[in-house]
Amino acid sequence: MATRASRKRLDPGQYNLKDQVVAINRVTKVVKGGKNLSFAALVVVGDPSAAVVGYGAGKAKEVPQAIRKGIEAAKKNLRRVALTQSTIPHIVLGRFGSGQVLLKPASEGTGVIAGGAVRAEMTSAGVQNVLTKSIGTTNPHNVIKATFNALEKLRDREAVAAVRGKAAQEL
Repeated sequence: MATRASRKRLDPGQYNLKDQVVAINRVTKVVKGGKNLSFAALVVVGDPSAAVVGYGAGKAKEVPQAIRKGIEAAKKNLRRVALTQSTIPHIVLGRFGSGQVLLKPASEGTGVIAGGAVRAEMTSAGVQNVLTKSIGTTNPHNVIKATFNALEKLRDREAVAAVRGKAAQEL
C-alpha cells in the first residue's frame, strides 16, 4: 500500500477537468455582534477520459467564492483510478467515519447505478458502468470520502501481477 508521502501529485494543468458541485451548505457562526453567515461547498473535479478524480471543500461569504475554493482544493487532491474498459476491475468497499460505499463492476450498458454524491464521483472519474450501494451515513462529506477510499483501493491486473511476481496473463 502506498503511503501518503510516496504518492506522486498529479498536475491539474494537463487534464481537461470538469467540476461538479455535490453540496452547498449555509452555515452560521454565532458571535458577540450576532450571526456571521457563510457558505460551504463540496466539489468533485475529474477528467473522465484520463480516469482522474479529486474532491475538495471550500467555505466563503458568497456561494461562487466557496465553489471556487472547493475546486482549487479538489485540484490539489487528484488521484488516478484503475479502470477496465468502462467499469471498475473488482468489488471494493470504501469506508470513512460511519459511511461505507460498496462498488461493484457492471456489464456494458448498465450505466452508473448510484445516488447523489457517489454518482458525481463515478461520472467524474470516467466510470460508465458500475453498481453502488451507500451504507450508513448520508452525510455527503463522509460518502464522498468513503467513495474516494474505495477508488484508491482499486488495483488493475498489472499491479496485482507485479505484487504476486507473475505475468498479467497468468492471472
